[in-house]
Amino acid sequence: MFSKQWFFDYTLILFGSFILAAGFVYFVTPHKIVPGGVYGIAIVVHYLTQGVFSFWPDGIPIGLFGLVLNIPLTIAGIKILGPRFGIKTIIGFVLTSVFIDGITYLRPDGNTPLVDDVLLSSVFAGVLIGIGLGLIFKSRATSGGSDIIAMIIAKYTNLQLGKLMIYVDSVIVFTGLIAFRDWHIPLYSWVVIYITGRAIDMILEGSDYNKALLIVSKKHQDIKNKILVDLERGGTYLRGEGMFTGEEKHIIYTVVSRREVAVLQEYIGTIDPDAFITVMDAREILGEGFQSLGKKVEAG
Repeated sequence: MFSKQWFFDYTLILFGSFILAAGFVYFVTPHKIVPGGVYGIAIVVHYLTQGVFSFWPDGIPIGLFGLVLNIPLTIAGIKILGPRFGIKTIIGFVLTSVFIDGITYLRPDGNTPLVDDVLLSSVFAGVLIGIGLGLIFKSRATSGGSDIIAMIIAKYTNLQLGKLMIYVDSVIVFTGLIAFRDWHIPLYSWVVIYITGRAIDMILEGSDYNKALLIVSKKHQDIKNKILVDLERGGTYLRGEGMFTGEEKHIIYTVVSRREVAVLQEYIGTIDPDAFITVMDAREILGEGFQSLGKKVEAG
């Protein structure tokens, strides 16, 4: 406790929870978008309870209802799945609930949309929610909520967790359709869910994707020199055999930047137009010349 890593993790949770809450308050809630999760349920309940309670004329606060749902879900998760939901997860969803209701309370115009265009709001909502969740995940915490429901179902079925999470969120999205009777809501909600997933990947894996290349060429020695000397990159020789000819092949495996891919392709095209090149996205490279594996492990 109170180590450098401790402060780093809880700073990520703090900022992640705030960004996540801002995405809901400014872009999701005003348009009645229901992007899955406990806060999606809370948005439905919030609008359905408008005018029901005199002390909550605008409806049950979204953050409060999300907190009420998260607490029993987390307790059930700990009892059924074991203590995999640590204090960070609890602090994360408590802070998110507090920030959602706090920002809403401080807004002079309540639930008035920041942007009237629903599609634009969906895009920005997905980006902010994804960044917020990505920062929380980076601290080795989870978002709780519907994720726990999916994990519990997965424990007693043979269904994959990833698919179950989609199913659970889809049920919540359709709850919004039934409650508000508007087909636009699930469509915009899935836009938010998709962009959220992409933004989470960007935060966890980085946006500067490198390229992994597999190169089969008779001029492999010249290509090797180009990679080692001009590009100052490394690589690995793989031994292969042509399926049709049975000829032994030298396959070069290397990782380079986007710019270097173009340089290498132009060079190979000049010396061996018959070369075979496979270019693949490499979202995370650990090792010499890239991010240190040791530091990656230490940072979690």
